[in-house]
Amino acid sequence: MTNDNDLPPREAMEYDVVVVGAGPAGLAAAIRLKQIDPDISVVVVEKGSEVGAHILSGAVIDPIGLDRLAPDWRTDADCPLKTSVSKDRFLVLGPSGGFTLPNWPMPRLMGNHGNFIGSLGQLTRWLGRRAEALGVEIYPGFPASESLFGEHGQMIGVATGDMGIGRDGRPKPSFTRGMELHGKYVLLAEGARGSLTKQLIARYQLDAGRDPQKFGIGLKELWQVEPDRFQAGLVQHSFGWPLGGGASGGSFLYHFDDNLVAIGFVVHLNYENPSLSPFDEFQRFKLHPLIAETLQGGKRLAYGARAISSGGWQSVPKLTFPGGALVGCAAGFVNFARIKGSHNAILSGMLAADNVADALKAGRAGDELTGYENGWRESDIGRDLRKVRNVKPLWSKFGLAVGVALGGLDMWTNELAGLSLFGTMAHHKPDSAGLTPIAQAKPLKYSKPDGRTTFDKASSVFLSNTNHEEDQPIHLHLRDPAIPIRENLPKFGEPARLYCPAGVYEVVYADENARTDPRFVINAQNCVHCKTCDIKDPAQNIDWRTPEGGGGPNYSMM
Repeated sequence: MTNDNDLPPREAMEYDVVVVGAGPAGLAAAIRLKQIDPDISVVVVEKGSEVGAHILSGAVIDPIGLDRLAPDWRTDADCPLKTSVSKDRFLVLGPSGGFTLPNWPMPRLMGNHGNFIGSLGQLTRWLGRRAEALGVEIYPGFPASESLFGEHGQMIGVATGDMGIGRDGRPKPSFTRGMELHGKYVLLAEGARGSLTKQLIARYQLDAGRDPQKFGIGLKELWQVEPDRFQAGLVQHSFGWPLGGGASGGSFLYHFDDNLVAIGFVVHLNYENPSLSPFDEFQRFKLHPLIAETLQGGKRLAYGARAISSGGWQSVPKLTFPGGALVGCAAGFVNFARIKGSHNAILSGMLAADNVADALKAGRAGDELTGYENGWRESDIGRDLRKVRNVKPLWSKFGLAVGVALGGLDMWTNELAGLSLFGTMAHHKPDSAGLTPIAQAKPLKYSKPDGRTTFDKASSVFLSNTNHEEDQPIHLHLRDPAIPIRENLPKFGEPARLYCPAGVYEVVYADENARTDPRFVINAQNCVHCKTCDIKDPAQNIDWRTPEGGGGPNYSMM
């Protein structure tokens, strides 16, 4: 394996601001900086093959962020966000039926009228074009693989990954050295559980005094349905079946554009049963009569999965450190109860940009943007998250029926009086600590897919257009390669083979019948970059690292 000392030095480029991640938060920051001062030099690096390639969300979008960033978006013919919400529906599902909750008792913040349905990936592409028109440099296919630090410990930039490294760690004939991108400030907009963000939180102890971050895995399919089963602008959320005791989550169906339905399923990653498979729970959910009727006769067009931060108010780490800051989902700004995060992502990118611009104007560089950290809780982001801060803890503590009812009451008191009967409840442990030993859990069994409404992982990954160069180092790094078989398999049945929504992890036996000589196999080329393994592994033994540039899914309408 080649040592960095054996490689040629990287070339370096200098900017005022380096942004890692071309999602809504990163692009909003870049656009806002150029709006404030066109002479500020801004570069955005993005690990996806193009802007939007790795973006996956429901998505029902609260337009508050867009209205402030791009007030003309409604009249821009190129903006892909066209479908406004026309109807809100909340279902509680049982094994064979369910019922619709009336809308009138719902807290007003849960209403979706005035919001828009669409593809966040397409919206991100539109934002990318706007950023480039303002002079922002965007480099897709260049993952930031390393943070760079100055002599005083401040972050001074990032390095993009080397290209053309073989599986053996040695340079191939196609080898190209990565670049160093230096900035007076660096904004991390990697999304939930970003690889650099995770390292920086540990380095600067940004999570000290904060609750553990909580996550869900969101699985999504895009369907084109029959015209008589399409209801333009319908937003439908449900909870209950098929998730049982020790697991919680919810689902959505969003009708938009030309007979398109985005159908998704979220499983909170604090689930207990190690035999639970979020992917298979999603497939099972689609067979419910109240769901299957929409899909009947339709065609599945796309599939994807992504981890979602859901800890909210209590779990947001300190956002700033010398030379940089966290924005968007990297900071954990998703509103769990509303199942929305893009509005806060945009607002946080703008708020961080305002503070960066002030610092640059004052001639500063590499210091801490304290105004951003001190100001977010009093901003629209903080007001949005504070109202729902107890919804997830109540659900976790009291279960579905009681937890949802108490959560609704808590949202009402927060909305009307700005106070809570519960104060601020805590998230007590990380999701990796939630599993029950396999010997104490009831085994869950799943039916074979029918190929019409339900599908297997292989055909689903195919629809995600996932691709990685096979002859490259495996980007899913095991801190101790022995742990999966030595510890996770006997204690938990090695849950990685089930919680991964893309079939990346397998336990293979020399003799399948006798189940002898098990091996842990990583099919890294299947990885859709959801980050679930990095979050849920009970031994915290898996480190998700950036693969070679452009690898991963290539979503178009997700």
